[in-house]
Amino acid sequence: MTTTTIELKPSAHPLSDAEREAILANPGFGRHFTDHMVTIKWTEGRGWHDAELVPYAPLSLDPANMTLHYAQEIFEGLKAYRQPDGSVAVFRPEANAERFQRSAARLAMPELPVETFIAACDALVQQDKAWVPAHGGEASLYLRPFMIATEVGLGVKPANEYLFIVIASPAGAYFPGGVKPVSIWLSEDRVRAVPGGIGAAKTGGNYAASLLAQAEAAAHGCDQVAYLDALEHKWVEELGGMNLYFVYEDRIVTPELTGSLLAGITRDSLLKLAKDLGYQPQEGRVSIDDWRRDTENGTLKEVFACGTAAVITPVGLVKCASGEWTQSGGEPGEVTMRLRESLLAIQTGTAPDPHGWMHPLG
Repeated sequence: MTTTTIELKPSAHPLSDAEREAILANPGFGRHFTDHMVTIKWTEGRGWHDAELVPYAPLSLDPANMTLHYAQEIFEGLKAYRQPDGSVAVFRPEANAERFQRSAARLAMPELPVETFIAACDALVQQDKAWVPAHGGEASLYLRPFMIATEVGLGVKPANEYLFIVIASPAGAYFPGGVKPVSIWLSEDRVRAVPGGIGAAKTGGNYAASLLAQAEAAAHGCDQVAYLDALEHKWVEELGGMNLYFVYEDRIVTPELTGSLLAGITRDSLLKLAKDLGYQPQEGRVSIDDWRRDTENGTLKEVFACGTAAVITPVGLVKCASGEWTQSGGEPGEVTMRLRESLLAIQTGTAPDPHGWMHPLG
């Protein structure tokens, strides 16, 4: 299959302009979906085939579908932004495509070619371009590519049939009332993933495993949960859905990739962008004791989380079983906000793109 074989079968009954504009006025996140989706099938012995852009619609699954029983499922998340001239560009789709391949390999699924992944995203955004919010804010069109097994059967083995799909959802600003620091619960007894496991894959099982700890964080009055490593329960790893950064007086540190962390696209972008801005970013290790001590002695100035949905989120309060402490006086830090504004400026086309991260639609 080539990248030019996505057959277009657009909807005869898309939402009216008025209905779409009403949604775009307050889209929230993941609540509304565009008129279309792209689907591509994979069959053992045949490979990828039947690539189509079709109306957004429910899927029909047999009760013995293997994904429902053995969780062969992976996904990605990336955004398309309206540019100042009215055109649309997608942020780093090739990086998402490469990570999608790594996730597929880890879950014994077929690897979708990078160019096909990007072509599928391009086809959907091009067809539903009117759903991309206007330039001038942080709103975007969120793309969710994912793949599931479609073989029917209860034998425990890699499936012999799969379905790749891309859907899209308009996303409003993560902080519509202005950027506000979040509170973090440090989970000292539950772990997100273990070395050698599937922590580096973007698969739904990792997120399902985080829900109980997230509920415990909420019970302690916190917005997010942070995990420690699985072996020593000492080293800070990441949040349930975001990577972490620690801003010291002389450097910026993000936990190193040990095989149990997700290699975030935003995380990687900030390693490069921070260097561009004159900071000293590095990958390293920060323990829970380091975090608390260095905050209290003033050498750890700021902490922030990062990911596709929120871009960058300041951390204002940290709680754990033994107490709590405040970051940056509970306010967004200067470095955090500079990085956030700089990355958003590239994404929205109001600043130069020296790394070629933005993928314009042809």
